[in-house]
Amino acid sequence: MSNTGDDDRGSDEIAVHDGSDIYAEDGSVRSDFLMHVGAAIVDRDIIYLRQHVAHLHASELGDLLEAIQPEQRLALVSLLGKEFDLSALTEVDEAIRLDIVEHMPNEQIAEAIGEMDSDDAVYILEDLDQEDQEEILAKLPFTERVRLRRSLEYPESTAGRRMQTEFVAVPPFWTVGQTIDYMREDEDLPDSFTQIFVIDPTFKLLGAVDLDRVLRTKRSVKIDAIMRDTSHAIPAEMDQEEAAQLFEQYDLLSAAVVDENGRLVGVLTIDDVVDVIQEEAEEDLLRLSGVGDEELSDSVAEASRSRVPWLFVNSMTACISASVIGLFDATIQQIVALAILMPIVAGMGGNAGSQTMTVTVRALATRGLDIHNAPRIIRREAGVGLLNGMIFGTLIGLVAGLWFQDPNIGGIIAAAMLINMMAAALAGILIPLLLEKSGADPAVSSAVFVTAVTDVTGFFSFLGIATWWFHVG
Repeated sequence: MSNTGDDDRGSDEIAVHDGSDIYAEDGSVRSDFLMHVGAAIVDRDIIYLRQHVAHLHASELGDLLEAIQPEQRLALVSLLGKEFDLSALTEVDEAIRLDIVEHMPNEQIAEAIGEMDSDDAVYILEDLDQEDQEEILAKLPFTERVRLRRSLEYPESTAGRRMQTEFVAVPPFWTVGQTIDYMREDEDLPDSFTQIFVIDPTFKLLGAVDLDRVLRTKRSVKIDAIMRDTSHAIPAEMDQEEAAQLFEQYDLLSAAVVDENGRLVGVLTIDDVVDVIQEEAEEDLLRLSGVGDEELSDSVAEASRSRVPWLFVNSMTACISASVIGLFDATIQQIVALAILMPIVAGMGGNAGSQTMTVTVRALATRGLDIHNAPRIIRREAGVGLLNGMIFGTLIGLVAGLWFQDPNIGGIIAAAMLINMMAAALAGILIPLLLEKSGADPAVSSAVFVTAVTDVTGFFSFLGIATWWFHVG
């Protein structure tokens, strides 16, 4: 390695220890920082990487891993060795995480996991093969191995998978003084916590005490005198999205996680819940577009595979729409204006349906829409569809009538627009509700069916009214 390369990077000093300096104004990783890191990887400049990369926050290191080239990621991890922060892999796409851990020796993974919070450790382990999981767990201390195995036994996307198994729990007969002394002397306490849980000899959860309450109370007072009921304990089997809704509803910073017998098994914290909220929002957005769990790091084949199923379904519904048009081919041949105006009716209906569908799916996800208020919301959406249909039907009817110098054309498209906007509004809310009722995921399935309804209704109403009108005329 030449001294010239080191001097060039040193002359353009990048102090990245506080993290903020690695980002450009738009929030992306700075291009000059990426250039220096890339050069250090090529030159195998371990000193530079230790000084400027090894001490980055896990989220910053994750952003860096996503920004550099795939071949650079593995080289960077290899060069950093034991100084690579494995928790950074909780901040990257699944494909990147799997690619990196597959090239890391299990001994290194086990050593890093032993120093991580249990929730982050589970996040890394859950994507590994069963054989690799067992080999890594076997290298951990007995207590930690048991805790991680218990978390891994809970279903994916549940509170049990997201929880930390590190927590502070004391019996109710301890005094505040005993509790404080215990926290000062015990070396296995969590790195940060906001409350102390109160348990009986069988580990059944009795209550909790906020840390600030402990500090404000005299040493002689017993814990059961100042503890409060934990009315928002979260079952370990609860879906992580439902748990996140409890945090939002009750403004929680942390919550106890209990098993089916009410025994304390872990704690769910706000930082994990924020991740859950973000993941669920991204998932709903992707599913509304019919792309499933696709990530930016996926290959061409993987991205194509995730999109093909719903594109296939959409092609079938498009054929149905085309067959509806075929029923009126004679009318279209006689009146060319109909062919020009058809896309307007279908397009406006599709957009209106998508608006209603998006609002409905989001309301279902946040439990804002249920059996009690569904009739009122359906009436509201029908009213919105009627009003918008009247507004845009009139507007587009006038434009079409003036365009083709034929008031009949204007009246026909106005009537079709009104019908299709109404159908779009009802389809946008009723289809997600029916899918939810049947057990299907409305975020995944709604879009293609709503589009099919608006296309078929739009074409049929527009061409059907035109055929009837001119035939009668």
